[in-house]
Amino acid sequence: MKNLLRLEEALEFFLAIFLLQSLPQAGWLYAVLFLAPDLSMLGYLVNTRIGAACYNLAHHKGLAIALYVAGVYFQMPWVAFTGLLLFGHSALDRILGYGLKYPDHFKHTHLGWLPEPKKKQ
Repeated sequence: MKNLLRLEEALEFFLAIFLLQSLPQAGWLYAVLFLAPDLSMLGYLVNTRIGAACYNLAHHKGLAIALYVAGVYFQMPWVAFTGLLLFGHSALDRILGYGLKYPDHFKHTHLGWLPEPKKKQ
């Protein structure tokens, strides 16, 4: 099941790349800004509840799709671009196992607990 979900996320990631071709922004800009949604983790400097809320807002695919659709409908390419950036970034995060966060701990996600880093021996 995990691999099937990763495949679905990979297809969503490639859909974002494909749809990017219809926008006037250059692909290099997408690559440069790709990690920008992770700036939302700065909310964790306040506390885990605020951090999770900020992170989840920036990584919610519903918001990403709404921005893309609104940008296309109202002919606002930067809004559509932002939606695709959030959508593609969120898909890749989920492929890597980073899901939406619970407010109790950074490593507690809707996909399960993130593993602890392996200690060098």
